[in-house]
Amino acid sequence: MQIKRTAGALGAELQGLNLATGLTPQVAAEIRQALLAHQVIFIKNQGLTPAQFLKFAQAMGEPVEYPFVKGLEGFPTIIEVKKLEHEKHNFGGVWHSDTTYLDEPPMGSMLLSREVPPYGGDTLFASQYAAYEALSDTMKKLLDPLVGISSSAKADVSKTREDRIKSDGRQEAPKEYRAEHPVVRTHPETGRKALFVNVAHTAGIVGMTDEESGPLLRFLFEHQIRPEFTCRFNWEPNAIAFWDNRCVQHNPVNDYHGHRRVMHRITLKGDKPA
Repeated sequence: MQIKRTAGALGAELQGLNLATGLTPQVAAEIRQALLAHQVIFIKNQGLTPAQFLKFAQAMGEPVEYPFVKGLEGFPTIIEVKKLEHEKHNFGGVWHSDTTYLDEPPMGSMLLSREVPPYGGDTLFASQYAAYEALSDTMKKLLDPLVGISSSAKADVSKTREDRIKSDGRQEAPKEYRAEHPVVRTHPETGRKALFVNVAHTAGIVGMTDEESGPLLRFLFEHQIRPEFTCRFNWEPNAIAFWDNRCVQHNPVNDYHGHRRVMHRITLKGDKPA
């Protein structure tokens, strides 16, 4: 396995792997270490069946079901993330960390590209380690004890789910999830601090009025996606992107109207942020 970094803040392509044949425990451990070191990893040319994709995910963590969308037939933990030719909104098309409105947000998520548009449809990633570390010491001291309020019902992200819920939604999904998490979380494996708010789900700060928390959150939402904290992945068919949801945000760019983009996604179980 060779590791080729893709940007200064985060991102690396892993080369020389054939996931279809399965992984030895040693190679699985090396991939997991690459994820911790680079925050998001990319593995190209992986024409995997759903069963092979699931096996890879199981070597990286524990796959869990997504609360709003049903999984594939026979594979409840693999959902189809797609935008069809006639649709205008892409699924999750806003900067976010996945499902931070759950008490235990995911450790990570992975996408496998099935159909890609002829142009566009890239995904952006932003390092929340880099975002936190770039703050002044005074701002860090202000943020360190604060607790954010996450909701699944913020309008900008809710509308990105509408097409998929119509076609693939779960009947039993509740209208709203809410959870409280530290504004700054300590990564349970690396010990590094990362910002853990996002414009899609963070609706307020515990103990503050909306008037007080609003300006602070707006500053953080703009700060945490500065270009120098990001990398960009240009999709090809049969490529995997696997990111650490505990320290990375992502944003799928919605710039391919009239074309189809289909991905398979698996989410891995996380822990309660601290």
